[in-house]
Amino acid sequence: MTVTEIEKDLKVNNNDQKSEENVEYLEPEKPKFSWRVVDNHSPPEIYNWTLYMSIFVFGILGAARGLDEANSAGIAVQKSFRDQFGLNDPNKSVHEIADLKSNITAMVQLGSIGGAVIASFLVDWVGRVRSMQIVCVCWIVAVIIQITSRTLGQLYVGRLLEGLLAIGLTTTIGPTYISEVTPKAIRGMAGCIFAGAVYLGIMLSYFAHYGTAVHISQDSNTQWIIPNTLKIVFAGLIFILSIFFCVESPRWYIKVGKNETAVKALSKLRHLPETHPFLIGEITDITEQVEFEKRAKEGNTLWGLTLQLVRTKSMRYRFFMLSAMIHVLGQWSGANSVTIYAPELFGLSGIKGVETLKMTAVLGVVKFIGAYISAFFIIDFLGRRKALYIGISLQMMALLFFALFLLLVPEAAHEGEQASDLSPSQLHASKAAMAAIYISGLGWVTGFNSMQYLIGSEIFPINMRSFAQSITMVVHFANQYGNSKALPKMLLTLQPYGTFFFFVGVNFLALTWAWFCIPEVSGRSLESMEELFNLPWYLIGRRGHILCPDHSEVNKIDYSKGKFRYLDKPETEMHENASKASDDKEDD
Repeated sequence: MTVTEIEKDLKVNNNDQKSEENVEYLEPEKPKFSWRVVDNHSPPEIYNWTLYMSIFVFGILGAARGLDEANSAGIAVQKSFRDQFGLNDPNKSVHEIADLKSNITAMVQLGSIGGAVIASFLVDWVGRVRSMQIVCVCWIVAVIIQITSRTLGQLYVGRLLEGLLAIGLTTTIGPTYISEVTPKAIRGMAGCIFAGAVYLGIMLSYFAHYGTAVHISQDSNTQWIIPNTLKIVFAGLIFILSIFFCVESPRWYIKVGKNETAVKALSKLRHLPETHPFLIGEITDITEQVEFEKRAKEGNTLWGLTLQLVRTKSMRYRFFMLSAMIHVLGQWSGANSVTIYAPELFGLSGIKGVETLKMTAVLGVVKFIGAYISAFFIIDFLGRRKALYIGISLQMMALLFFALFLLLVPEAAHEGEQASDLSPSQLHASKAAMAAIYISGLGWVTGFNSMQYLIGSEIFPINMRSFAQSITMVVHFANQYGNSKALPKMLLTLQPYGTFFFFVGVNFLALTWAWFCIPEVSGRSLESMEELFNLPWYLIGRRGHILCPDHSEVNKIDYSKGKFRYLDKPETEMHENASKASDDKEDD
């Protein structure tokens, strides 16, 4: 059955059902706050294990970044690794050691810049599921090159390939797929599963490094090799699960002209028959949007898409003011530095030796739990804007305390100085500084981390989504590379306290930006974003969700109270009048 035939069938079904006594027409209810997802407008069948497993497999793909970031933190303090690759060379100056450490750490981020570009082509060429499977195979090969390294050059090659062929692609593949298959009521929660999986990888890798540091000889290379093999385990697990449990994105099928396959795929994901009115309505919305966008981009090239990002007003705002800016501010907010250089930062607060790895492992637990608390209880319930406000504020205040501690208690950072050697007041301040690191992690996973993958996958139209997400991730990895390279030198030149005062300043700037620029898109369909971003730029963030409500769906259906009911769509004049009033104000 073709989509056109299904649409005709829908009209017949609608006419039949509208003549029945149990069909009612209702005004849409205003959303009410709740600590759980309430979706009265969808059949309960759409929330099923096929959907959940597909989201889960693509969600744990986010662990790839976390495994590498925590691994970078762990190997930097493992004696066997430092001896093998020259980090303990007495003939090197502190600046040379800092350069070497930053090169090893940042090599994956450097490769990921190219990987994000590759993803923009691969994810639309072979599909979301096949792209993920290719990434898993390449990831395993890159890790094998690393764990068999005996020279610095081979280590560089393995880490560069890991970024280029694996990690750089995951940040486009995962969020794009999840946003396309997830019902809008839980889209924020599902997107945060990917973001939270970063901290699953971080937590497991931290504990692996702590375990090998405690139980394996410092002179054995297996001390740093074993934690690296976690990447192979994850890549193999994701590959196998994708074969049995993942359904390709219906939006991608429609984009490449496989409309009938798209209907079948959506039927599997929603557990509804292909002729069900809800499923037909969703397919119709997607098809209309894709066809409109195909006509709009006929003859477009890669250069044309790039020009569209720059020249089109709504696209320009989405890319530069939202999608790219959240990654720039997020990467320089200090959170990435805390993750990658956590053992050294705990050393600055008075913890020494293998205890730094234990405290770092606890940080992994805190971030992991915080990420999923945010996913399940904050992002879709308080909304995107409030989650970002809370997260940035927590992170800023915690880093401010840590900066003041480093300024007022420099003794804690002295080489060989133990926390127990500090005075009672300094010891209390040291414990509070460690708590501040944990609180900054909670702020990060609630705010920037929850939003940085989610917002880019939500706000762009389907013809631009994977391309824009890939270019955004180029910005992400370029800034992460710069941050990873810069931090060792910043700690030497600005002093540790100056570095963290810099991060506080970035967070203050980010809080101001979030208040003015971030629109509330919780519960909006992906097809409704165009109307929101056609508002004047100064209204999008602060009043966009009020002036331009979501009225995109062809079929608004309510399944509550055992009745099949149609909801009247809001009048489109509401948006048009708001836009006209805003334009008049702008002209004045």
